[in-house]
Amino acid sequence: MTISYHNLKSWPFEDIEQHYTARDTILYSLGAGYGMNPLDPDESAFVYEKELRVPPTFAVVLGFPGFWVKDPKSGIDWVRMLHGEQSLRIHKSLPSTATVIGRSRIARIVDKGAGKGALVLIERKVTDKATGELLATIEQLNFCRGDGGYSAGGEPSDEVPTSPPPVPERSPDTVCDLPTRPEIAHIYRLSGDDNPLHVDPDVARNAGFERPILHGLATWGVAAHAVLKTMCNSDPARLALFRARFTAPVYPGETIRTEVWREGEVVQFRSSVIERNVVVLNNGYAELR
Repeated sequence: MTISYHNLKSWPFEDIEQHYTARDTILYSLGAGYGMNPLDPDESAFVYEKELRVPPTFAVVLGFPGFWVKDPKSGIDWVRMLHGEQSLRIHKSLPSTATVIGRSRIARIVDKGAGKGALVLIERKVTDKATGELLATIEQLNFCRGDGGYSAGGEPSDEVPTSPPPVPERSPDTVCDLPTRPEIAHIYRLSGDDNPLHVDPDVARNAGFERPILHGLATWGVAAHAVLKTMCNSDPARLALFRARFTAPVYPGETIRTEVWREGEVVQFRSSVIERNVVVLNNGYAELR
């Protein structure tokens, strides 16, 4: 099968209702690298229920529709699909306990041409069920490497989504090094992404990796932790927008270095692995309150 533009644009996503508690919030925080220094009050605030702080990036695991692209009716070659970019707009700080509704839709489908792949942008809005308030808008851009050229038969193709800008060429204003736990992927998967690529050595080797890799969104969460720590005084309410492009995987146990540039309330960042000198997140962009 190949991509059908109209079929994807009208994909029947069901509303996902999800109840979470302080335990779920803490579990996510541990999987995103918080709490490594129990003597640091700004670290323990994210993993201790007393006056618990909720990482804004927790929103990306809420109301998630699951691995829907694996449905043959999608027409997407899911085996060759890559997670290209992730964006999060925070409208209201997340409570530590709530019932939320996730509503997803396909926002854009772009044909880059035969042999060049296609882009599929999925938008998800997370609302508080009790109040009806919009908490977050999440955009996930998937690069479907095996689906380019679908529009040759007359199917439409949308405009390419705007990408985050490149980071400045000057030296960063600050650098934040955050270690990751060797078992971080085992923890992060308990927040909903149980892909065996991240825990099963045989699956990882078959995918071309020497050992299991960390979830991209866990790496993304560690970078957000660095921005909160260096630019927001670890106050989750100060982060309004966070987005970045995925460029390479992280192996659990490696140290993630995030370089940060700031101009007023706009922050740009880039993250790399110190041990291998590899950039893992690029074109990072955030807005502060």
